[in-house]
Amino acid sequence: MGQPIKVIGITDGGKASLLPMYEKWINESECLIGGERHLSFFPDFKGERIPLKGNLKDIVERLQTSTKSCVLLASGDPLFYGIGSYLSKKIPVEIYPNVSSIQEAFAKVQESWHDCTFISVHGRTMKGLAQKVDSKEKVCLLTDETNTPAEIAKYLLSYGMREYDAYVAEALGGENEKVVWLSLEEMSDYEGHPLNIVILKRNRKGPTWSIGIPDDQFKQRKPDKGLITKKEVRVLSLAELSIQEDSTVWDIGTCTGSMAIESARIARQGKVFAIEKNQADYENCLENTKKFRTDITVKCSKAPDGLEEFPDPDAIFIGGTGGEMKELLRICDERLKQGGRIVLNAATIETLYLANEIFHSLGFETSINLIQISRSKPILHMTRFEGLNPIYIITATKKEEQ
Repeated sequence: MGQPIKVIGITDGGKASLLPMYEKWINESECLIGGERHLSFFPDFKGERIPLKGNLKDIVERLQTSTKSCVLLASGDPLFYGIGSYLSKKIPVEIYPNVSSIQEAFAKVQESWHDCTFISVHGRTMKGLAQKVDSKEKVCLLTDETNTPAEIAKYLLSYGMREYDAYVAEALGGENEKVVWLSLEEMSDYEGHPLNIVILKRNRKGPTWSIGIPDDQFKQRKPDKGLITKKEVRVLSLAELSIQEDSTVWDIGTCTGSMAIESARIARQGKVFAIEKNQADYENCLENTKKFRTDITVKCSKAPDGLEEFPDPDAIFIGGTGGEMKELLRICDERLKQGGRIVLNAATIETLYLANEIFHSLGFETSINLIQISRSKPILHMTRFEGLNPIYIITATKKEEQ
């Protein structure tokens, strides 16, 4: 190809938002690429016009062999959730940013943005948004025609996030520019301009939980309480899983969802998938995910059935095998990423022995911890200790391929 493609940022202000030099480059180019809205700002352009309509890959292939001088128009700053990063990896480019819609929005509401968390739901699912937003003081959301301000508000309210209010900044730089300040309840019915940005601002403290949520905070099956990975064992098992912020985690036999929920609060940028065979426990798990603001995928099925729908994991917790241990661990071995970990909790020495033998046959490296926990309990004016059932924590690490 010839000279690098000039990628020029433009706002809804059209030509008025461009430096004179940028407008000169556009007028002198042989080919102008951009969305239809951007191209409409240049009705007198004499060269070839190529509209962007989800055909970016085809356009890149075309540009790789083109000898024409080309300009590509992009919204605001092409490197902020824009196409600039994608293009720079494919073809030689020169990037000339404009004022981004983010900058304009924060200027309109007179808020700093260096301390804000930025999340895009533009062309993406809102799955997992709850744990990304929870406890943040300020969040900016890039929206689209599906994930509108109203849909975002309904989603957040379903997780009880009433401590947030929102600015909706619409059509910034254009004739229909508008900024409104709304509660989430008000925003759930709001219909505004399709080009908008939502800025969430926390107006009061919401509920907070640190790692090791107390057992009695989880909704559990009645009258059979106690079917939960106890707090102390849960914390140690989480440590053994070595979950990272962007990890993909499976929780097999999730029951109340305690392990999956705590995993999601660690892997806020990752994904968590849980499976539970008991319908009552499954429903309790769903309620617990709402309470603890973790948007995870929960399936009611007896593993290994259903695991084929989950993406390959970095870490797997197994709280129960349902009597299918050998087949279950074989499938987990096939799906687990290299260097990943499986943590299995066993209450009996028979389960411990069988799991360890299977792990070794599959080529895992294992380590085992016997956890014996006692909790204090008042007796008259004194204190005694009451022991919990001992638990074996088996950690199996998948060896990296040489």
